[in-house]
Amino acid sequence: MEFAVQSPLFQNIRKSEVNQMGAYCKGCGVMLQNERKDQIGYVPTLDAIYCQRCFKIRNYGDVVFSMQQGIESNKTFSKINEIDAIVFWIVDLFAFESSLIPKLNQKLPGKDIIMVLTKRDLLPKTLSIEKISSFVQERLAQENIKVKDILLCSDLLKQSAEAIQSIEFLEQAIDYYRQDKDVIFMGMANVGKSTILNHLNQNKVLTTSCNPGTTLDLIPIVQDGYTIYDTPGIENGHSVLTYLSNKDLKTVIPVKTIRPFVSQIFEDQSFAAAGLARLDIKVKGKASVVAYFSRSVSIHRGKLENADSLWQNHLNGMLSPCLDTSLLTMHTYHSKMKGDKMDIVIHGFGWFCVSGAIEEISVKVHKGIYVTFRKAMI
Repeated sequence: MEFAVQSPLFQNIRKSEVNQMGAYCKGCGVMLQNERKDQIGYVPTLDAIYCQRCFKIRNYGDVVFSMQQGIESNKTFSKINEIDAIVFWIVDLFAFESSLIPKLNQKLPGKDIIMVLTKRDLLPKTLSIEKISSFVQERLAQENIKVKDILLCSDLLKQSAEAIQSIEFLEQAIDYYRQDKDVIFMGMANVGKSTILNHLNQNKVLTTSCNPGTTLDLIPIVQDGYTIYDTPGIENGHSVLTYLSNKDLKTVIPVKTIRPFVSQIFEDQSFAAAGLARLDIKVKGKASVVAYFSRSVSIHRGKLENADSLWQNHLNGMLSPCLDTSLLTMHTYHSKMKGDKMDIVIHGFGWFCVSGAIEEISVKVHKGIYVTFRKAMI
């Protein structure tokens, strides 16, 4: 099996330095080696079951080597296509837009795909299952992605009755759909694949963290008569999460139900979501802006005429975390109001929902980060 990772951390490892038995880390799937401390897969002794990187993540939350970028997705898709398996595609409902994989059916030709929605518990409880289903099906149709079924997982970070029920339902779906095939769990980085698999296997063998790029290669998990494969997260170069530090990831990734930040506006206003996104709204009457971000992300509201001064004086200070040190390096998206309510989604970060008498919308983000204007989810 070749590595799915193309990174300087893998360069210059001679074959003689790699574990000759071909042992792989149980936590991330990388091949173990005991010669190069500065390389992925290092272990002090070759009888270890976890690489040093996984050991430190699991025990101290210390990401020694960041693999947020460098995992080659095409090789991951190639390996998935080599296995006679049904694909369970894990999608983060909160970060839905950045979890979508364009042209997924073309990348996995002939594969049956089951969509599994995670992190429902982060969204308001007033959002019904019916509305979630309608929203997801409409977005899949717009992206021309075809799936065999859509499943919904509740809060898996807690040992709640809902979490147990979700896992039991997922087990039943695996038994029903796999039809003597193996099973592959795949999706974008940080959507919760390894967390689900740890629940399914009733252990915590797989290494999990808030960092994209925790799983580095396919990990086979032998079941009774078939095999489940965990896979590396598909890299998303247009998501905020790909570029933030470990410390800042803990700020922007929500772990508790979102508390919407609600504003009624009657004049042109600007909203800052930390230092990562700026929303400018020009109105022609009364309007509403609701922000859906992690509780740890500060939302600052003020007059549009004062926004440039605020960002020039406080970016990377009060407005943090951030990926830019100047407005000049940020990219601006523009849109008119579409429909009665519209979401403005900053990929991997959160979104604003706007409604009312809005004349013009502009959004500033780090260059390369995608912004999607969509029909409101909530």
